[in-house]
Amino acid sequence: MADAMEVELQEERVFKDPPNIRRLDETVVNRIAAGEVIQRPVSVVKELVENSLDAHSSSVNVVVKDGGLKLIQVTDDGHGIRYEDLPILCERHTTSKLSTFEDLQSIKSMGFRGEALASMTYVGHVTVTTITKGQLHGYRVSYKDGVMEHEPKACAAVKGTQIMVENLFYNMNARRKTLQSSADDYSKIVDLLSRFAIHHAHVSFSCRKHGAARADVHSVGTRSRVDAIRSVYGVSVAQNLMKIEASDNDLSSSVFKMDGLISNFNFVAKKITMVLFINDRLVEWTALKRALEIVYSATLPKASKPFIYMSIVLPLDHVDVNVHPTKREVSILNQEVIIEKIQSLVESKLRNSNDTRTFQEQTIEPSSSGQVCSLKDSDINPSPSGSKPPKVPVHKMVRTDSSDPAGRLHAYMQAKPHSHLEGISSLTSVRSSIRQRRNPKETADLTSIQELIDDIDGNSHSGLLDIVRHCTYVGMADDVFALLQHDTHLYLANVVNLSKELMYQQVLRRFAHFNAIELSNPASLKELIMLALKEEDLNPECEGNDDLKEKIADVDWENEKTCFQAISAALGNFYAMHPPMLPNPTGDGLKFYEKKKPFQNTEDTEIPSGDNVIMATETGNELLSEAETAWAQREWSIQHILFPAVKLFLKPPTSMANNGTFVRVASLEKLYKIFERC
Repeated sequence: MADAMEVELQEERVFKDPPNIRRLDETVVNRIAAGEVIQRPVSVVKELVENSLDAHSSSVNVVVKDGGLKLIQVTDDGHGIRYEDLPILCERHTTSKLSTFEDLQSIKSMGFRGEALASMTYVGHVTVTTITKGQLHGYRVSYKDGVMEHEPKACAAVKGTQIMVENLFYNMNARRKTLQSSADDYSKIVDLLSRFAIHHAHVSFSCRKHGAARADVHSVGTRSRVDAIRSVYGVSVAQNLMKIEASDNDLSSSVFKMDGLISNFNFVAKKITMVLFINDRLVEWTALKRALEIVYSATLPKASKPFIYMSIVLPLDHVDVNVHPTKREVSILNQEVIIEKIQSLVESKLRNSNDTRTFQEQTIEPSSSGQVCSLKDSDINPSPSGSKPPKVPVHKMVRTDSSDPAGRLHAYMQAKPHSHLEGISSLTSVRSSIRQRRNPKETADLTSIQELIDDIDGNSHSGLLDIVRHCTYVGMADDVFALLQHDTHLYLANVVNLSKELMYQQVLRRFAHFNAIELSNPASLKELIMLALKEEDLNPECEGNDDLKEKIADVDWENEKTCFQAISAALGNFYAMHPPMLPNPTGDGLKFYEKKKPFQNTEDTEIPSGDNVIMATETGNELLSEAETAWAQREWSIQHILFPAVKLFLKPPTSMANNGTFVRVASLEKLYKIFERC
């Protein structure tokens, strides 16, 4: 029975007549096309503002209600619309921008299809008020489905055109529902007007919500693009910009001219802002944006993104503007070559400007109690059902660095009073010693130096290299070892050995790239080294150990490779992150700064005598403050200078895997299981 029914159904499908092809009703066609051009309220604003700019307006004002769904009003002071053009103003494919298809090859205006206003009338109620130069009064007319609802009515009007779009998507329930649940449509409109405002700096722009007294975008026409950025994006953006220019006239590869403003190393933002205009048209160029993000990601902190403004001028016949319904994208001839040249220029500009980098300190207020708070049962809110909270995957339990202080050991230690930390150098002064983020591409033309560098590269431990490249700094475990996290493992790393090896490698890789000091009379290098060793040795008990100093200062000048290796090793040791000479003023080290003094008598106490004299202790504040500053500076430098440099430059030798430089101390997986059992 079932087989018979299946055969019957198959026969019905085989012999069923194909459906008829019908011509869609013109209203349906127009509404479908309107949905492509007018995708959301910001699409309306973009089209209307572009029309205002095409009308040579010097002022554009936008008013929005309910994210643009209830009202979008754009007013300009452009040349207006002729009275005789009003009947066909909102018909599809009516435009004053071009007359033949060939005109697209030399189009300069932002509008050219004649679909924007027509599309608005198919998905909203459109009212136009306009006046042209020389007229005594203006005209107002409403449109629906591309045609006038009534004859133009005379009315009072100011120079230019005002277009109101009300009840957007009133006849597209699905689209309207999806937009009503979105709260970012107005922010998209503000962002759009901000972009127009900085490119068309000579035009005044404003954007505000309906009924609001204050505009969210307000720019006054100015000749300075930086001033326009300052008024729209704020002072923090404007003061951290660099001018950039590029051009190429090679007919065989690329012809373009670019000028713009890009953020420097001091600018910090959570997301990238890229404002791109090609031939005065606001567009998106994903390939160029990704190329520039790659450049910045190699130099900026992980959580920071750049601000980029660029205006690119291309020959009109090298740009196809008719590739996207909303004109958001364009097709460009030889775009790969242009991207590569702009990317190289931005990279070079950033590298050359790294000397001006400055940093700001962030002070964390000490908590009322310096003790580590333990979790209590009352602190944990169980779920209503009594089920256990969801487990966090072990691979996601990674500590964060500067963006989240709670992920470091400092959050669990007692904060020091601010008075002891006032001597800490600012980020600017400490990091001024770092002048170049990358190793120089040109090495010294010396065979011995290249052999030493090849030894470093060939002897690098792949496992340790992966650790140093992707580790996260947790904090200092003691005076010498830092605690690091890599993947789900914790490691102790000897910062003295790390810094010594790092500086040794950097001296070799930057050989012949250091500044030179020429002395009138050559100085004995051995004597200088001896002076430095004696100056550094503050322990009087070791003054007699001159034989060791002699061996250190004795450099083999006959063998070039051995000589350079010894000098580089000595410099590496000199710049290594050795502990300060003063003991660490924490724990038992604090006793070094305490001194005895006789017990002070008061009126109510009796002064002891003889062997019963009580000696009170007091702390040497000046020496203690000096020690706290020195140790705080060292720890800061280890976190913010040493380990970022180690991650970028160090190639750990194989010996570090066995000499105690790296010690794996714990696995987060095991610790997590122990915590679960507890």
